Amino acid sequence: MTTQPDGLAPMPDPAMPFVVADRLPQGAPAVARYGDPVWCLHPLIENPGAVRSRIYWANFPDSFREECRYLAYRLINDALPSLFLAGRPATWRERVGAEACYNSVLNWAELATWLHQNRITTLRNLSENNWLEYHQFVLTKGLSRSSVGHRLTSMQRLWIFDHTGTRPLGIAEPPWHREGCDDYLPAASSVAENTTDPISPATMGPLLIWSLRMVEDFADDILNAWAEYTRMVQTPTHVDDNAAARPKLEAYLQILELMRLPVPTVQRAGKTVFAVTYMAGLTGASKSQVQHALDADIYWDKIKNAKPGPCPLPIRITGKIDNKPWSEAIDFAEAPVMMRHLGTAAFIVIAYLTGMRPGEVLGLRAGCCPDPETGRHVIHGHEFKNARDEQGNHLSRGLPRAVPWVAIPPVVTAIRILERIVPSGSLLFDTHAHQFVAHRTSAKGSLTLYALRCRVEDFAGWASALAERLDRTHETVPADSAGLIGTARFRRTLAWHIARRPGGLVALAIQYGHMRTAVSAGYASRSRDGIHTLLDIETARVTAETLTTLHDDLASGTGVSGPAAHRLIQAAAQASDFVGAITTSRQAKALLGNPLLTVHDNSQAFAMCVYNRDKALCRRVEDDDSPRLDRCVATCANLARTDRHADQLATQAQDLERQADSGSLPPPLADRLRGQATRLREHADHHHKHRITPQEPSA
Repeated sequence: MTTQPDGLAPMPDPAMPFVVADRLPQGAPAVARYGDPVWCLHPLIENPGAVRSRIYWANFPDSFREECRYLAYRLINDALPSLFLAGRPATWRERVGAEACYNSVLNWAELATWLHQNRITTLRNLSENNWLEYHQFVLTKGLSRSSVGHRLTSMQRLWIFDHTGTRPLGIAEPPWHREGCDDYLPAASSVAENTTDPISPATMGPLLIWSLRMVEDFADDILNAWAEYTRMVQTPTHVDDNAAARPKLEAYLQILELMRLPVPTVQRAGKTVFAVTYMAGLTGASKSQVQHALDADIYWDKIKNAKPGPCPLPIRITGKIDNKPWSEAIDFAEAPVMMRHLGTAAFIVIAYLTGMRPGEVLGLRAGCCPDPETGRHVIHGHEFKNARDEQGNHLSRGLPRAVPWVAIPPVVTAIRILERIVPSGSLLFDTHAHQFVAHRTSAKGSLTLYALRCRVEDFAGWASALAERLDRTHETVPADSAGLIGTARFRRTLAWHIARRPGGLVALAIQYGHMRTAVSAGYASRSRDGIHTLLDIETARVTAETLTTLHDDLASGTGVSGPAAHRLIQAAAQASDFVGAITTSRQAKALLGNPLLTVHDNSQAFAMCVYNRDKALCRRVEDDDSPRLDRCVATCANLARTDRHADQLATQAQDLERQADSGSLPPPLADRLRGQATRLREHADHHHKHRITPQEPSA
């Protein structure tokens, strides 16, 4: 510590670490010094998938830098006095994690810059009027309610640590600390994963298909190619006496010359150069021997640019699509790229087919999914978002999940592939193991979410190019209308598809031949924390959308028929109570918990199900209290139809009759289609004869 002339407590010594020892996790590396221009927060972060942040003090105006540095030191190392937790929201804790510290200091930098622009040069002069002016400045940025709330909370902590410190600056108390934040926040808006746009079926379908093909059909080829590539790049550069390889090298080059074949080349820094490493690996010669042989004959320098050739790795391609090899060969230069795509495909399969948060996927380790003696595979992982210690403070290292994730076969396959890529016990997405370059990074932890976002987009582009090359244009991956695919949208997309597919199946996955399984069983443990909340929200949204559409249709004169017609009209009358987006589990439970509102639009049966378990014909044994729309029975007491369904019945009947009358079908099949068309017309006619409207008391 250094003594200050003003008589206040000494300032931290510039040479001391900016984090006190007892705040560092066990085994953490050395940290920056207090006076350093950059504070790296990596040593404080134990979550392998978390963002590694740095505080750059150059971002602060000169007059504010040391004031904020000292308060940041206290924010990182000191607990918030319990006095200031009284009456605060449950999210307030004695200590905040490294990410929250970084975001708070980032907000302080914004405040300091704003004060500097307004000719205020020290936090000592920060008055209540300045706080109100700063609040208006924040509101003009058009931020969400949550973002504004985080900024105001950061300023409360700034004041608290100044107010309770041994070197108080005398910062005025923010009025929202005294009066509460609610009146200082903009109107509530929908945020977080509950309102994240799901990936469109047109994009998710082929993306999942190619991801599954990668891990189930192409993986062995890619891993074999990588092993051969690795062997080649480890070829010695210089060998004192490698005379045994010289005849093989000469014979290889002689064949290329006599047959006028292209010489193997690679692109380096935009130039075409000899694939020396590749040819050394093929012949057993050293790299220097290959280079010397090529330099000794001017012929090779001429042909290098005239006939540059590929570098196919000497492996047998076993993966197939429609009984044809998916590729003729994997090129030497392509092997690292293919390994990166394989890891990305494994991430997509795990993230989408389990419903894990991206951070939970990145926290998985080799061995997390052992082979069971009986029953299903399960995945043992950690949860990070809600991990707290006994005092309620966030635990960066996370906590083991009390209930493991259920793993269906493709997920198990993806994990097994990753376990072949990383060392035993390592993170499945270890950043070092997933670099696939000659000079790998020394960074620790998992790949970052930013890196994976880029890799997902690259994989989608590669899959589309492969689909085009294989003349499978229907399996290209189109751009999603909501923007980049990212990593966080898989979880929301899973819930979206389960809620909107008959029987709760992930219909897109079933498009792929190896997924002929009722995957809903894999997600059946809805009591576990996490995905069940999104499932409830998505199911409630579907119900609300159905009721709202029905309400509008009935208001415009649409008629309803069927045993459950009156119950359907009663449910539609309550649609106004659910107008707007459902974003919380509480709203979802309120809707799903009302037995009068359990309405499901079954497009496959051209009807609506107003579900009542006691009357349902689709369920007789199962305990699950939800309808099986894939087992809809035409005589069920829960069935109702609208004019729209009757029109669909008539249209379908016309299509069947057109097929039957085309003359291209065998007579028995044509007769069967005509009979089915007749039954559909009878259902449509029955609807029109017995339809009622909300204004009619009876049929």
